[in-house]
Amino acid sequence: MSARHFINDPTHLVNTALLALSHTNPSVTVDLANKIAYHAPSTPQVSIVSGGGSGHEPSFSSFVGAGLLSGAVAGTIFASPSAEQVRRCILHRVDKRKGVLVVVMNYTGDVLNFGMAVEKARSRGVEVDMVVVGDDVGVGRKRGGKVGRRGIAGTCLVQKIAGALAAKGASLKDVSRIAQLTADNIVSIGSSLSHVHVPGRKTDGGEDELKESETEIGMGIHNEPGSERRTTDLPELVKTMLSYCLDKSDKDRNFLDITEKDEVVLLVNNLGGVSVLELGGITNEVVEQLAGVWRIKPVRILSGTYMTSLNGLGFSISLLKVTDIGLGGETSMVKLLDAPAEATGWAAAVTGDAWAKGADLAKARRGSDEEKVEPSNLRLDDSFAKSALTTALQRLIAAEPDVTNYDTIVGDGDCGIGLKRGAEAILQMLEQAKQTEDPLIFLQNVIQVVELAMDGTSGAIYAIFLNALAHGLRQNSPSSPAPITPQIWAKALEYSLQALGKYTPAKPGDRTLIDALYPFVDILSKTGNVDSAAKAAAQGAQGTKGMKASLGRTVYVGGEGWENVPDPGAHGLAELLLGLNEGLKK
Repeated sequence: MSARHFINDPTHLVNTALLALSHTNPSVTVDLANKIAYHAPSTPQVSIVSGGGSGHEPSFSSFVGAGLLSGAVAGTIFASPSAEQVRRCILHRVDKRKGVLVVVMNYTGDVLNFGMAVEKARSRGVEVDMVVVGDDVGVGRKRGGKVGRRGIAGTCLVQKIAGALAAKGASLKDVSRIAQLTADNIVSIGSSLSHVHVPGRKTDGGEDELKESETEIGMGIHNEPGSERRTTDLPELVKTMLSYCLDKSDKDRNFLDITEKDEVVLLVNNLGGVSVLELGGITNEVVEQLAGVWRIKPVRILSGTYMTSLNGLGFSISLLKVTDIGLGGETSMVKLLDAPAEATGWAAAVTGDAWAKGADLAKARRGSDEEKVEPSNLRLDDSFAKSALTTALQRLIAAEPDVTNYDTIVGDGDCGIGLKRGAEAILQMLEQAKQTEDPLIFLQNVIQVVELAMDGTSGAIYAIFLNALAHGLRQNSPSSPAPITPQIWAKALEYSLQALGKYTPAKPGDRTLIDALYPFVDILSKTGNVDSAAKAAAQGAQGTKGMKASLGRTVYVGGEGWENVPDPGAHGLAELLLGLNEGLKK
């Protein structure tokens, strides 16, 4: 776990986070003394109140706003608010004319304190109901005992449906009934790679901390232990998590029967420390396994940060079985989830109409990606060209460790991997591509792979150069079919080098791949000799040793020892060209 924080005082942290709510949502007011965030609706409606320990943001304070929560009560980090805080929220902060529904997660402290406040409010004549959400299947029946399942991220779906229904003017009786119905039709499971550190607390030496290779399946949102620890990869982890939720043969955890005939809402929730990029990969894995293994295609997919465990390095999966709520087709669980909410923490930007039209639009837009290339009158030996290029690419792949090492010293270490990825993709294409005698078509096949497989600065430079090379070849195509010559290649290379100059100011001496490319083109143009040109490229690359960079990331990233290694991009290109020379001699 990481024990470093920008704000280490837990009291100051909670208070300032609450104060930020009114800055980001002008309709929200904060009662800091009682740690209550609340919102006044424009017309009377059932008020939805929730809350719990801090550290789960955006749950619950950032869910306050029109269409979602009317009020949220915060405790200290991972600790329930007091009954008095909750009582003040119900009696003095939210509109109670139409009644109040309290939605709380199934944790002893929350149930007792919110429950006590509910009873106090009832004793004052306020109409109040309470729904307790326990959706976590990480805790089975045996282990849960009388306490039951814990509440985790599925609670957010209950709150959203209840909030949207209240905003439509429904009665407390209906809002409470449908909130409970929603809670009864949700299963959730979380997993994490690490426990979290609570600001202000001393670390205990990490005796219970997970090992580097371990994942805790079923970990709670307060560092509670899960059902098991396992060394596993993402596909196997997701398989286990979905099995916990959906396997009917698991009598200890089969809390809800979901079949392929049911409409299902999927929520993939970030526990706080997973990058947006990685959460996207996780979401894709979950969606694919639901479809491939369980034949379930969710009608809605929510992926984002809804309920955290501070900066927890984990995620949870929640499945809502869409059920008829008995209010007619115009009001359903899905439509209530789609309804707008002016709460900063609710991350669901896609409208119901977009979901409805999505499948049809995807089909309409799906067409052929093939781009027809106008043939030229140039001719080459396809087998010989493939063989020569294969030799060149294999040499580049073999050079990857050196290129990566050099780039680790002077850059960010990704140059070698990028070149290797592009080379391997081209090799795969060469095995599958149809035979052609036209060098323009041959080159276009290479270009398409480079543009898709190689990213970053080097990928853009190679793509621009090769596209310009194709244009240069077309300009030098004869009026009738004829073999391509070194002179035609040289003229096309001269053109592509000039074209590249429009997009980068790099020149020989700037410590870039141009230091290898320029001498290759120059010597080939003057002599028509590939062997001499390749050697000149190698000399140019070696000449970058000790050369001060004036362009690229090396200018500000390069560490110690840069003067003893060549520019990684120049070295990689030189190896490719030396390999091409070898291939042409075979």
